[in-house]
Amino acid sequence: MSSSSNTPFTGVHPIVPREKLQFNLDDPSIPKHWVGGDAFQSRFWDALSLTFPPGEKYFMNCVRDFRDQIQDPKLLQDIKDFNRQEAQHSMVHRQDNDRLRRQGVDVDKHTAYVDDMLNKGFRAKYTKGYNLAITSALEHFTSIIAHSLFDKRDIMKEAHPNVRAMYSWHAIEEVEHKAVAYDVMVDYAKVGYFKRTIALVHATYLFPKIIYTIGQQLLAHDGYSKWERIKLFRGGLWWLLKPGGMLAPMLKHYWTYYKPGYHPWQETEQPGYEQWLAAFNASGDPVKASEETRVAMALV
Repeated sequence: MSSSSNTPFTGVHPIVPREKLQFNLDDPSIPKHWVGGDAFQSRFWDALSLTFPPGEKYFMNCVRDFRDQIQDPKLLQDIKDFNRQEAQHSMVHRQDNDRLRRQGVDVDKHTAYVDDMLNKGFRAKYTKGYNLAITSALEHFTSIIAHSLFDKRDIMKEAHPNVRAMYSWHAIEEVEHKAVAYDVMVDYAKVGYFKRTIALVHATYLFPKIIYTIGQQLLAHDGYSKWERIKLFRGGLWWLLKPGGMLAPMLKHYWTYYKPGYHPWQETEQPGYEQWLAAFNASGDPVKASEETRVAMALV
């Protein structure tokens, strides 16, 4: 795959772990409400960041459950690279969560909430196959979010560039490894259509519930009253769900998972991928790559 192309991403491609990246998330210029002063949007993304370290651990553990059954060298290498990418995501989001810690946020409480739910509760309650189906469903969410991040609307245009760059990089790598958990689930865990779609329904409830719970607690920490949080939530829900809102570009890609015979690589077009890859390969700087991608997508 050419890294210099400005055409939309098409086809399967290598999983490339990118390590020792610098986002300067300890920059004191990053404000508490770093998305243009919008409390709801800032805390929405912050809640998402808090889920990632325990969530990535859950993903890796669920895939590892079946690694000993796998003989295919290509899939084994994909799993290795998937784990390396997920480990980097955990590390960088811990750095971002330290930004919240400096604000007085009880980071450990929030990450323990997710860790207890997934790595203790789900792993004890459900079969290995169903846990992998939940993982694949959540990986579907994290990969299709790239459709919202990379388009002409530039939904994070008001965000601080360092934090915006972290989410851009994370979204790109989620696209790269989006089929790994799915392939292990279908080929080795032998999860069929019914179980994988039930897991997506489960995840569709689970994911917003976690983000809402943590987001409301973050807003309470910021000093907003219950009534103020209700008003912020109503406005935030409109930002998420309105026509042309944050989630709109993701919806048609979300539904494809329910098709019999679905596979993640049937999703062959990913706007922004080639542009980010070309910019990053030229500079090795994820913040610069994020900014150059925003410019490139405005011109597409």
